[in-house]
Amino acid sequence: MSVQPVGEVPLSNVEGKRPSGKGFGELVKNFIAEVDALQKKADMAASQLVTGEAENLHQVMLAVERASLALSLMVEVRNKVLEAYREVMRMQM
Repeated sequence: MSVQPVGEVPLSNVEGKRPSGKGFGELVKNFIAEVDALQKKADMAASQLVTGEAENLHQVMLAVERASLALSLMVEVRNKVLEAYREVMRMQM
């Protein structure tokens, strides 16, 4: 068995070019839109249950829990971003 030596790692973004993928802001914007859609779906399902249009309590509870989990995840991501920002701002130059 032959072991290859470790070579240089090519840097794809050396010239300061923006990566071709989506930026962090776009990802956050999409995530917020998805959370909003889940919240609206849960609200609509709860309204349908109250008015008698929806008979399946299980589906309503699933929609509400999905929305709740998505919102909790979004809050935790926000907390981590703020924590990272504060850490960067505390760095001495």
